[in-house]
Amino acid sequence: MLSVLAALLVGTALAGVLPPLAATTLAGAAGCALASFRLSRLTAAAGGRDRRAPYRRRAAVLLNLAVVAAGTTVAVLPLTPTVRRAEVAAAGLGAATLAYAIGLLLLPGHSRLTPRARWRRGVDVLGLGTALLFAGWVLVPSGPVPPVVRLVTVVGAGGLAGLLVSALADRRRPGAARCRVGAAALLLGLADLVTLLAYRAPAAALLTAVPLLVGGALLTAAGMARVSAGDPGHPAGPPSAWPRLTAPAAVATAAAAGHLAFVGSFTPTAVLLGLAVIPALVGRELIWATDNRRWAGRLAAREAYFRSLVSGGRDLILVLDDGLRVHWLSAAGERWFGLRQDEVCGLPLADLLHPDDAPGILTRLAARPDDGVPPLLVARMRTDDGGWREVESTVSDQRDVPEVAAVVLHVRDVGDRRRLERELRRVAATDPVTGLTSTQELLRVLGERGGTPGALLLVDVHGLGPVHDGPDPAADPVLVTTVRRLRDVVGPRDLVARLSGEEFVVVTDAGSVSGYALGERLLAALTEPCPVPTGMARLRVSVGLAELAAGGPQDVLRQAGLARRRAVQLGRNRIEWYDACLEEQLVRRLDLERELPGAAARGELDLVYQPVLALADRRPAGIEALLRWRSPVLGTVLPAELLPVAEDLGMLGELGRWVLDRACRQLADWSAEGRELWLAVNVTLAELLAPDLVPRVAAVLAGHGVPAERLVLEIAESRLGSDLPAVVARLTGLRSMGVRTALDSFRAEHASLAQLRRLPIDLLKVQPQPVGPDEGPRPLIDVVVGLGERLGMTVVMAELESEPDVDRATRAGCRYGQGFALARPATAERVEAYFEEFPSTSR
Repeated sequence: MLSVLAALLVGTALAGVLPPLAATTLAGAAGCALASFRLSRLTAAAGGRDRRAPYRRRAAVLLNLAVVAAGTTVAVLPLTPTVRRAEVAAAGLGAATLAYAIGLLLLPGHSRLTPRARWRRGVDVLGLGTALLFAGWVLVPSGPVPPVVRLVTVVGAGGLAGLLVSALADRRRPGAARCRVGAAALLLGLADLVTLLAYRAPAAALLTAVPLLVGGALLTAAGMARVSAGDPGHPAGPPSAWPRLTAPAAVATAAAAGHLAFVGSFTPTAVLLGLAVIPALVGRELIWATDNRRWAGRLAAREAYFRSLVSGGRDLILVLDDGLRVHWLSAAGERWFGLRQDEVCGLPLADLLHPDDAPGILTRLAARPDDGVPPLLVARMRTDDGGWREVESTVSDQRDVPEVAAVVLHVRDVGDRRRLERELRRVAATDPVTGLTSTQELLRVLGERGGTPGALLLVDVHGLGPVHDGPDPAADPVLVTTVRRLRDVVGPRDLVARLSGEEFVVVTDAGSVSGYALGERLLAALTEPCPVPTGMARLRVSVGLAELAAGGPQDVLRQAGLARRRAVQLGRNRIEWYDACLEEQLVRRLDLERELPGAAARGELDLVYQPVLALADRRPAGIEALLRWRSPVLGTVLPAELLPVAEDLGMLGELGRWVLDRACRQLADWSAEGRELWLAVNVTLAELLAPDLVPRVAAVLAGHGVPAERLVLEIAESRLGSDLPAVVARLTGLRSMGVRTALDSFRAEHASLAQLRRLPIDLLKVQPQPVGPDEGPRPLIDVVVGLGERLGMTVVMAELESEPDVDRATRAGCRYGQGFALARPATAERVEAYFEEFPSTSR
């Protein structure tokens, strides 16, 4: 805005509307006033706690005084007599010069110059000062020179030279340099006024001082503002020498050309001054040449130093130009890759990279750092023998640095490391014993394939663990055969992994139905006898199946594990499919296993009793004790659910002892009341074959005073197993002490009828409608009853659930029956109430 005002004032003065002196005064005073206002604000704000704050404040005050002195000088010129104006302008010039000199010296950030730098600076000032003196001398009018002009010319030339040379040389402090240039412009403007006023030049010539006065004052304020802001410097490096070399010659040449054009001849003094410029220029050239030689030596030494560092390193350094062509490569290129400097320089980088890697690498390098250039590039680089090496490259993009203007790649050969990493990954992904996929790799594959169609089969090979726990598991023939059979059955795209010692996992892309069929084939293959040095080994296999889309890796493995556990519970050599109901059953099973231990001690076990009636008169003949678990957490648990859990927990003996003791105590109470009934207690095969069964039964009977013939021990036919001689021996031992025995759930099959003759049994419990395999649907109750009678057994028809069942049993000649159609199981108190309906009960 002020520049526009100054231009308007100059224009009006040239147009004759305003006197030139008035226009010069208004423009110069306005510029100095605005600069003084800005400097005053900087003086007030030049605080802070750093040690340079006082210097900044004092410098601002003195620079402000210099600007005020210049502005005041210009403002009072119209009020001064004409003959005194040159002297007033000279006085203002002196005051401004003194204030500027002190203020510029107080600017912070001065650096101590070396002797060589002082000598260089002095020669520069001498050369430029001589040129400026020559220019001032030849440009003044011919004739006598006023003393004030002579003084201003000589002193001003030296001062201006010092200010300008300091400004050009000070790259670290641009703000201070601006202050020096502003001071030079403002003082030159005042010197211009002194000269023009001393020679009484035309009034219009005074307008030449306006740009110098206004520009110098504003540039001084702008430089001081930058100094107050910390004066951030330019990038490090030596200052440019050409302005200081060419400026003296340019000033002297321009002055001489102007003098020849307008005057035509030189005075002896002018000639001497012109010749005085030459030694300074020659000296500066010599200094410049010496500096160049020194800088070249330093650069060569530094280059040699860095070359020695680079040449001994294993990393290859590539310097690429803007076209991503190789501009330079380090000695490691030939040493490690066989790439020679003269053969590679100028080639596009793509020619050195594998065709599959080049497009991606070039795309990344073509992007700027702001566009997300990655710090690490992985590719394969060509070698001199036509092979490829895996390399990693760090990128240093120096395209925005003018001194470099290139992309620097630090390339490292990582082939050996990558091969080691791949080998480590292969080892980590492989089971060391079987060569199958490891658990870690299995989880990774499941994580990648989560949610996709497919099935996971968890294969539990029972009996494998003890076989391969030797010093060399890989040499175990059973393990080798099992792994081979797994691989033979699965498809080429299926994954086989070893989860633990006896557990394997098969992951297939096929659907769940095809996965189930695969599980059936695995069962058939793995259950085949395996040859071992001692004969043949038979393994029992349980398979659990879960769908991959059911969840994450851990969820799928958990579901397959639950299904596999169900297969184990159901007897192994089978495959089970996971569903939500199965999980509920297994959770129920876990709850049973958690709550059952200590149930007897907590008083949660109970017995209910179901009478056995004579079918002829419906009177009680005997009673069966049935176990119930009254769990406060799980409710009432029946034997069908309770006994398998107790067997897995090894608690059958504890439960059997509790049931026998409680049943005999209740039988003793009923016997004391005159009720002559027999009481049946169920036992498992493990209890029957226990060595202490006979003495324990005898001790319980003696402890409660119960006759042996009143106790019936009942075992299910399905639990007899293959060790029939041991069962016969134990039943014989019980009968020898008077305890009666019973066979429950008898099946009318050929094998069952054959072994019935060998068993020392007193009571035989049969189903209401046994059907023989060759007899069609015709009932065989009469056959079983007749056979039992001939063998001296009492036949009891069990599970009579309806009256038609009771009628069939009666027509078949069966004397006793048991079931819901006759009497339901009840507590001892209810059974006693039921007995009250009959005056007497007997065997």
